[in-house]
Amino acid sequence: MTLESNTDAIRVLLVDDHDLFREGVKAMLQRHKHIDVVGEARNGFGALEQARKLMPDVVLLDVRMPGCNGLTVLGKMQKELPAVKVVMLTISEDDEDLFAAVRAGARGYVLKTIEPEGLVKAIEQVSRGEAVISPAVAVKLLNEFAALGSSYLGELDGDTPELTNREKEVLELVAQGLGNKEIAKALTIAERTVKSHLHNVVQKLQLHNRAEAAAYIVRSKMAHARARKGPHDA
Repeated sequence: MTLESNTDAIRVLLVDDHDLFREGVKAMLQRHKHIDVVGEARNGFGALEQARKLMPDVVLLDVRMPGCNGLTVLGKMQKELPAVKVVMLTISEDDEDLFAAVRAGARGYVLKTIEPEGLVKAIEQVSRGEAVISPAVAVKLLNEFAALGSSYLGELDGDTPELTNREKEVLELVAQGLGNKEIAKALTIAERTVKSHLHNVVQKLQLHNRAEAAAYIVRSKMAHARARKGPHDA
């Protein structure tokens, strides 16, 4: 379904197989003049067709849909339409879905429980080239590894010897879902310094964005936990 477009706004394609949810999100977003829902799709095949036709700025994409799921669609979009930024908007808090989405190139992973203004902010951030991971997802994952302790990054020296202690602190807070302003406040440093540290982290670890940085630390914690557990404890 193609809608009339406001060329000055952030152009959004909304993809979800639940009509009621999709219509509700569209109605909410249309109250914001700087966001324009230019198209809709109820499945992966329709999403690809609409994305190719409309070239939206941002796609809000469900993970689990019948036929062609969101992760498959994401992979195809990244290959065919790399300029289109994709935010996974989902009920799934599964860490494997999160990691798969980040690896496939998603610029955001947001839960459907997000507040309306939070979704608007996520769209704005992603349209500016930033990445967004729902704090609820990051916190849930990190809580599973709370036994590893907050000093875990100090144990990564063998894997990340190039990171400074401050860069490790910034990386840990990114993984907890904090924004740059919150990190700056927590570490008592300037926001521009946070951005500089995060840029260094992404470059040193050969990552591409903030979302990958968050996923990196969570994956590292998972691997560390499995190593501690041992093959006979599984």
